[in-house]
Amino acid sequence: MSTKVSEPAFQGVGQKVGIEIWRIENLQPVALPDSDYGRFYSGDSYIVLKTAGKAGAYKYDIHFWLGKDTSQDEAGTASMKAVELDVVLGSRAVQYRELQGHESSRFLSYFKPCLLPLEGGFSSGIKTPEDENYETRLYTCEGKRVARLKQVPFTQSSLNHDEIFILDTKDRIFQFNGANTNNNERSKALDVVQLLKDKYHEGNCTVAIVADDGKQPTEGSGLSGEFWALFGGFASIGKKTASENDIIPEKTPAKLYCIAGGQVQDVVGELSKSLLRTDKCYILYCGTHVFVWVGRATRLEDKKAAMQTAEEFIVNHNISKSTLVTRLMQSHETSSFKSNFGSWTTASTAAPFEEGRGKVAAMLKQQGGLLKGQTKPSPVEEEVPPLLPENGELEVWHIDGESKTPVPKEDIGKFYSGDCYICDYSYDVNDKKDHYLCCWIGKDSIQEDQTLASQQATSMFKSLKCKPVQGRVHQGKEPPQFVAIFQPMIVLKGGLSSGYKSYIADKGLKDETYNPDTSALIEISGTAMHNNKAIQVDVAATSLNSYGCFIAQTSSSVFTWHGNQSTAEQQQLTGKVVEYLKPGVTTKLAREGKESLAFWLAVGGKQSYDSKKVTQEVVREPHLFEISSKGKFEVEEVYNFEQDDLLAEDFMILDTHAEVIVWVGQSVDPKEKQNALEIGQKYVDLAASVDGLSPNVPLYRVQAGSEPCFFTTYFSWDPTKATVQANSFKKKAILLFGPGVIENYDNKPEVNKSGATQRASAMAALTSAFKSSTVTKPATTTAPRVFNRASQRAAAIAALSNVLTAERKGPLPDSPPGRQQKKNTSSEPSSPNTNSAIVDQVPATALAPAPDPAPDPAPVKSEEPENNEVSEAASETSEPNPETNEEESSVKETDEEEKACEDTQSTYSYDQLISKSTNPVTGIDFKKRETYLSPEEFEEVFKMTKEKFYELPRWKQDHIKKKVDLF
Repeated sequence: MSTKVSEPAFQGVGQKVGIEIWRIENLQPVALPDSDYGRFYSGDSYIVLKTAGKAGAYKYDIHFWLGKDTSQDEAGTASMKAVELDVVLGSRAVQYRELQGHESSRFLSYFKPCLLPLEGGFSSGIKTPEDENYETRLYTCEGKRVARLKQVPFTQSSLNHDEIFILDTKDRIFQFNGANTNNNERSKALDVVQLLKDKYHEGNCTVAIVADDGKQPTEGSGLSGEFWALFGGFASIGKKTASENDIIPEKTPAKLYCIAGGQVQDVVGELSKSLLRTDKCYILYCGTHVFVWVGRATRLEDKKAAMQTAEEFIVNHNISKSTLVTRLMQSHETSSFKSNFGSWTTASTAAPFEEGRGKVAAMLKQQGGLLKGQTKPSPVEEEVPPLLPENGELEVWHIDGESKTPVPKEDIGKFYSGDCYICDYSYDVNDKKDHYLCCWIGKDSIQEDQTLASQQATSMFKSLKCKPVQGRVHQGKEPPQFVAIFQPMIVLKGGLSSGYKSYIADKGLKDETYNPDTSALIEISGTAMHNNKAIQVDVAATSLNSYGCFIAQTSSSVFTWHGNQSTAEQQQLTGKVVEYLKPGVTTKLAREGKESLAFWLAVGGKQSYDSKKVTQEVVREPHLFEISSKGKFEVEEVYNFEQDDLLAEDFMILDTHAEVIVWVGQSVDPKEKQNALEIGQKYVDLAASVDGLSPNVPLYRVQAGSEPCFFTTYFSWDPTKATVQANSFKKKAILLFGPGVIENYDNKPEVNKSGATQRASAMAALTSAFKSSTVTKPATTTAPRVFNRASQRAAAIAALSNVLTAERKGPLPDSPPGRQQKKNTSSEPSSPNTNSAIVDQVPATALAPAPDPAPDPAPVKSEEPENNEVSEAASETSEPNPETNEEESSVKETDEEEKACEDTQSTYSYDQLISKSTNPVTGIDFKKRETYLSPEEFEEVFKMTKEKFYELPRWKQDHIKKKVDLF
């Protein structure tokens, strides 16, 4: 409930999901129109409110953004007004200070793909880009999921190898990819280019991608030459010059300070929640972050002054500008704050009614036992969460000793708490066979069985080419999609495995394994196919509950008991379970309040029992995290996530609190992929200690391109994006501008060649494709860069065929290759997303119709020792393997290939190859500088042979190359 305050700009705020923005004008907050959202002027200060959740349980984040040229008075006003806004919202918001150029990822995520920084401000008179004559602007663009766009001087000296630049002219937008930038950054920059095109050009401009390949454009080089002409001509560029703003803070041991009378005092003692007094404010500094914690009983004046004190603390301790500053109210602490304390216990409170995203709908309010005379409530129609397709094939194996044994079809659905099982559910979707492969871990199972189940499931996963969804499910935490494939699912006491039997015998424990001919009590819990479990409980009247149905069996009788508040679905399921456990048996119905003496004897005598509905677990908003497991295990949240945040090079974790799903990108190193579940378990352990996640939460591994419905439901999922198999940059280019656009980006051939030169180049490429080495001389290669032998051969044959076909039809007039392509592609269906500006860069051979077979194979044969190899190559597909990519291909290169490289490419001195060279070499692959060293100099520089170096993991290779300035 809002608190009444005098600030009129804040009346009625925070009542709908989304963002609201105010700019400080004349030291007062003034609401911005929606059309101005995302534009921030460097001379101004802003307040941004983010509202999330559901009415009655809204969550608030307040950000005050300070432009680099804003006045001290405006910055101070923004800080104080942010506190007033928090008071309006009930003093439960988290506040963030955002400095221009150093904004948090959370803040930037509100304005995807980026916010637009503009010069000027309110006091100097605001002019929008639309109001001005169009001015050519040069920007740097950095960031992999949220981009930071910064305008820099439009001069050649601004360019460097380490950044991506966007040159926005009146008629064309260029994206210049520095040689040392990665695919994630390049992909995100494409989104920014698209934004600029739509916002400032109304979609009416062309786009070009320019590679930083160190080569001087030749005459007629098309858009690449045009790009350099805008800077006055081509010139060599260097690495980025480091500045104070580039310093990235490092995490340090957390240190707590108390704010008293505007002064900061050290707090002595081990960090614990008990150190925080409810009438005080504190600063927690941990290197990368400055937290300001405000106690509930703190005076309003002290609350307002706390952020100013934190600003002074930053200045006095010479802390980097890029350090994040966050203000938290007591009882509304974030996980990142709590993780700095040894332990953080939270008082148990009634959970708010919170809306999830498709996992469980219609949460029921907590209800006590009904008084006599109250009527039975109307049934609540539950929304069924996304489930796997029906009519699939289900196989189950029981773990026993050193092996797994198939469970007979008639027993599938029975689980014993002392055992472990492997379940494989195969089903058809989109004309392909998918698998849902899970281990089920009984709560009383022994460690040996659990380990064997995991190993056997992983072996099955590999035998299925690593395509299935692989999961681990613990008893009592079965997710809806698991329960739904068993009709019904019954969890019984005891176990059948020899390991379990030996364990209870050694411990002298009673064997309680279910027997259909002895006394047992089974509870029916569930109202629909996704939660209809039956669970064996203790034989005692205290196990009964008015909100359920039960089966009580003895050696001679079977009773079904219906609680007064049970549903028709539960009652129907009760009969189904009885028939499953004891086919053909006659049952006796006992209704609550009308039980016979025989029933009470069957459950051990009449006693009082619970009549309260079991509280369902609160549904929480899902969170997406990027996981880095190289070296130190690090977790970084992706805020306001979307499908485009699933980058091909990354491990991601989707935490719904009910499940944890590890998503594995297509371009992740194969060795890293094998550790996906171990990485997920590390996350579970961390979240269990910090955020109260159950250590037994269901854990899944999902491969990119094989995402199941219970994963995609948390995204606005576009199946088209999931089918594109490429690294993140190429994938985005294909999705935005059509297929074939980026095909020859890495190594564009020269243009305006004569027919003879084209034919000679194509023949050279074909010869190279069939040589024993996979590496050709970088300075002279003209064939498209490809990442496996099959695609290289196929591409070379196609290129030669195109040249011969073109010659047969007659020469094309000399013109830029883009115009030739438009003629060549007239008979080919174009992609609906194809952008003609990008197509201008692609050679005719890349986008031409599929060529006829070469008219005369003799020239090809004369170049090659065996014609059958050519025929084999012609039949191979040029599509990349979904499980490989350019980085993986490099990792998989053999020692023989590395040795062959030495014979087919030039060598240069170390002084020429280093990135800071005063006499740099040109025309090489700057990502593989080390390959151009002679074997002797390589060993001298790296202190190891090339063979040993390429056996190292890629991350370690890069680390060493950085040390010797060859990265």
